[in-house]
Formats: sequence, structure tokens, C-alpha cells
Amino acid sequence: MRPDPPGGCRRSSSRKGPLSITSEVIAEDSRGDGDTAMTRARQSAGDLLRQWRQQRRFSQLALALDAGISQRHLSFLESGRSAPSRAMLLRLADHLDMPLEARNALLLAAGFAPIFPQHDLADAELTAAREIIDRILAGHAPHPALAVDRHWTLLSANAAIEVLTAGVAEHLLVGEVNVLRLGLHPEGLAPRIVNFAEWRRHLLRRLARDVALSADPALAALLKELDSYPAPIAVDMSPNPEPPETVVAVPLIITSPHGPLTFLSTTTVFGTATDVTLAGIAIESFFPANGQTADAMATLAGSVEDAPSGPRE
Repeated sequence: MRPDPPGGCRRSSSRKGPLSITSEVIAEDSRGDGDTAMTRARQSAGDLLRQWRQQRRFSQLALALDAGISQRHLSFLESGRSAPSRAMLLRLADHLDMPLEARNALLLAAGFAPIFPQHDLADAELTAAREIIDRILAGHAPHPALAVDRHWTLLSANAAIEVLTAGVAEHLLVGEVNVLRLGLHPEGLAPRIVNFAEWRRHLLRRLARDVALSADPALAALLKELDSYPAPIAVDMSPNPEPPETVVAVPLIITSPHGPLTFLSTTTVFGTATDVTLAGIAIESFFPANGQTADAMATLAGSVEDAPSGPRE
């Protein structure tokens, strides 16, 4: 697999080969799980309100006080004895911090039209967002950066992602590439992660938070799958103490021909998104945590620039 031009983002017109999902071919991947939304839409609005209230660990009284309505009113809404207005549903959904897709399902269950669009990232309506993603990825070179959807499926990445995918089994890089699966799978990045136990704990906790916030069965299934993976050979998985207070962030430390590379990661989201697809996209950027890593990444970027150009394999 040949490297991309430095600073560039992966582009392909086919999803057959490794890492072929880019902002130009996201059409097949960014719609989300329609089956989940349809299942929830078949439930009553009251059932959905009760489920999300319980998911958020609210009592009826606490949610009613939060939303400025009586507990009796909320009880009638959940039991179906009162028909909610669209404004009331949106108010309660806001206080429950429901994802946009779940809010659409709640409106549908009550007989209202959904108000939050769900465009494909390749659609004209999201052109500006797509260009922003590409600029962020390209601008982060020579360090790795990638964009994922709400299920952690890879959408696009810059050329520096090669440092994280080197040595990964081909089957993990073909078709829909799940970044968390790639990172924790025994045939993925896992054997190269120096602090695997610490990084694994960090990723699983983060995914567990995603499951709690979204109540997404696909994420719950992914969490169960990742938790079942065996540790790479020679990795000490004995219980470790929590990181000391002097540690400000969990690093990703990997082996490489240039020595150990240490990264700190940040997450960028569209904070004002009103589109279901856009609200689920996150950009993960990896920054060098020390001078050795920064120098190694600069060296790798220089070798890509000096490499002869040719057709992609």
C-alpha cells in the first residue's frame, strides 16, 4: 500500500481496498443505523420518554422539575393518557440530552415529522462540513489525524495515519474500517502499543460512555466485542493502579522503526450540528508528546516527499 502525498487525505473511488473510505465516498457509510430509528419509532412516545428518562437516571419528579412541568403531567405523557405537543417533546428531549436521531424517533412516535435532517456527507448540503474535515486532516500533517462516524467507522484520514496502520492485518483495513477494532484487535495495532493495558482501559471506558449517552445497540455490541479480545502475547494485563494525578492525559505509545512514538490525542466535533450525520462525526488528532516523536514524524514525512510518485496499489 503506497503512502499518500504528504498532508493529503486518502481518496478513492472504490471501497474494495484498504483504507478506501474518504470524504468522496462516504455516501454508503454516513446514513446511520436506520433500523434502530425505525424500531424506536414503532414504540409510543410515552415509552420512549420513559426509556430515556431511565437511561439518564432521572426520576419522574426530577425530570418534571428540570423541564418546568408537573410530575402528574409527565406521568400522563409517559402513560399515554395525555398527547404531547411537539414543543413539549423537544423540551423534554433537550433536558434528557437525547441524540438528534433519537429526537426524530420521538417525534415520529408521536405522529410529528422529524425536524433534524440526516444528509449523506457526500451531499451538497454538507459540502462546507466536508471541506472543513479535509482541511483539518491535511493541516494536521505530518501527524496522524482521522475522521470517524458515531460508530467509530473510519471516514477519512491523512497520509500520516500510516504510522498507526503499519503491520496491521489486511482484513482489518478492508471495507468498513472500525478504528477501535483496528486499535485493540490482536492482529491490529495492539501488539505495537507499549502501554496496551492503559490504552485499552481508556478506549473501553470512552466507548462505555458513548453507549450510556446514546443507548445505541450497535455501540453496545462493539463494546462487548472489544472487551472480549485477548491481549497480545507478552502484554501484562494484571490490574494496574489508576494513573497518578501528575498524568494529565493518557498517551498512546507505540513501537516503530524510529523508536517508541508517544502521542496525545484530541477530539474535534461540530458543536452546533443540527444534522444527524454531522452530529455523529468526530476528528481524532494525534500530537507528538515529546521531541523524539516530533522528529520521527518529520523524518517520515520527508521520506514520503522524497519517494517517487506512482499509481496507488
